[in-house]
Amino acid sequence: MGGDGAGASVQGVVEHELAAVLDRLDVGVFALDRQERIVWANAASLAFLSCSAPEVVGRGLHSLVRADDRQLPSPRTHGEGVGTVPVHPGDRMLLARGDGSSLPVRWFPLPLRPDAECGVRLRAFATDEDGAKSHLAGRAESTRDLSERDRLALLADTTAQLIYNIDVDESLRRVVQLMLPRLADWAVIDLITETGEVNRSLVVHAHAGGLETRQDLQGPMPPVPASSSMPLSKALRGVASTLAGPRTYDVPPDSAVAVEQRKLFAATGIETAAIAPVKGPSEVLGAITLGRTAGDEPFTTADLGLLEDIGRRIGIALENARHYQRQRQVAATMQRYLLSQLPRLGGVEMAARYLPAPDASHVGGDWYDAFALPDGDTALVIGDVAGHDLEAAAGMAQLRNMLRAYTWAQDDPPHRTVERLDRAMGHITDVSMATLVLARLTTHPAGHQVLRWTNAGHPPPLLLDSTGGARFLPEGRGILLGAAVGRPRPDAHVDLLPGSTLLFYTDGLIESRRQSLDVGLERLREAAADLNPQQLDDFVDQLLVRSRPADNDDDVALLAIRIPKVR
Repeated sequence: MGGDGAGASVQGVVEHELAAVLDRLDVGVFALDRQERIVWANAASLAFLSCSAPEVVGRGLHSLVRADDRQLPSPRTHGEGVGTVPVHPGDRMLLARGDGSSLPVRWFPLPLRPDAECGVRLRAFATDEDGAKSHLAGRAESTRDLSERDRLALLADTTAQLIYNIDVDESLRRVVQLMLPRLADWAVIDLITETGEVNRSLVVHAHAGGLETRQDLQGPMPPVPASSSMPLSKALRGVASTLAGPRTYDVPPDSAVAVEQRKLFAATGIETAAIAPVKGPSEVLGAITLGRTAGDEPFTTADLGLLEDIGRRIGIALENARHYQRQRQVAATMQRYLLSQLPRLGGVEMAARYLPAPDASHVGGDWYDAFALPDGDTALVIGDVAGHDLEAAAGMAQLRNMLRAYTWAQDDPPHRTVERLDRAMGHITDVSMATLVLARLTTHPAGHQVLRWTNAGHPPPLLLDSTGGARFLPEGRGILLGAAVGRPRPDAHVDLLPGSTLLFYTDGLIESRRQSLDVGLERLREAAADLNPQQLDDFVDQLLVRSRPADNDDDVALLAIRIPKVR
């Protein structure tokens, strides 16, 4: 017993010393059992693979070999002698490191004697500098010689084209222009609509003459079944990025999508393709395919990372654009309900327009209003709550409804109604400041129309007569709403003769960062005088085009009335 114990102790010391020696080697060493599982790994092998011992020990050796590499040569089986089924020194392949990258290695055997019965075999490997250079060169060739700096520049350019552009179609075209022919000969973008349908939105071919959009290959696509394992189907489900070619689809199709892909490869001559999902932060929005034709370097799995990065950037931009579109639809619906239908008046023509702020949610604080009053008069309103967003629109709705109620409830002159509104505004609305013009259109006993109005800090109405004259109406002007000054507000009045046109407008029609307000007012006056002979609807449409400054980022409201000429 004592002798056996001493022998076991010596054996343990020897095994410990042997392990220590192997740990000091500059090459990796694995100890394998009969099932080719790793039962021990030296320090160098763990360092090469950026793994800990628990992450390696217990795994089959083949699980470390990259699936797209050639097969690992089998270790000699137990009992085979030297020279029988040898493991060739210098075998090269890629091992998977812990961080997901690939490690090029060169294997060499540690042969055992034929009579060895220990049940453990050793496999040794060293890092392969020549293989690493070859692998990196292959990656560069597979991305058409893009350096890492070029790849980063491409991603930066892609982001720049997407980040500020809410026009999805234009953004996709610009991104494709960055990729072709830099990365491929063909680019195909399939998008999933908000109703779940798939549409082949863009197919572009790069040839000697430039880029050509192949509209004949675009259009609706079949539904994507959950059971399909083909590359495009997997990408559209957000499952995986994949390499593909004509042979991929030269099998019985598992879906109608596979049939369409077979047609695409046949029509384009694509020999090798990389396909990746287009993913937003919360949903899969489509797939992007890059294709290369015969004679070009095939895509490799190394190319999928760059394409996935591009797909993610497209997905984020697309999801943001769709979110913006949904907001705009909600805002546009809200705006339609906030802006009044014009009343029909005998002997008076009316027209109104509203243009949203170019870069906002298509609503704002500008509004017009016109409605009949109990005594037969007509109330006319143009107003502006500061801002051009949903908050401004909500404040405008509060102010508009209060003004309607006050004007309808009491037969007061305009300035009294606005004074009452000003006193109440700070207590029962969220509006801090606003401007407006409130007017009453009355039929005089003599038969002509009379306009009475008050102006709370708003640009003056513009009156055009039948002879081509045009003048602003500065009378009736008081302080803007919310100033809390308590000053009395004036009224003014003017007779509207046959052939006259009266224009109410908001400052989005005249203000510009590059010119003074006086210049904007004069520009409006001249354009209105020139356009006055036009029909009223044409008059307001053309006036918007000619008078609104190009750099104005505010919304615009217009209300025009015309007293027809007596025939």
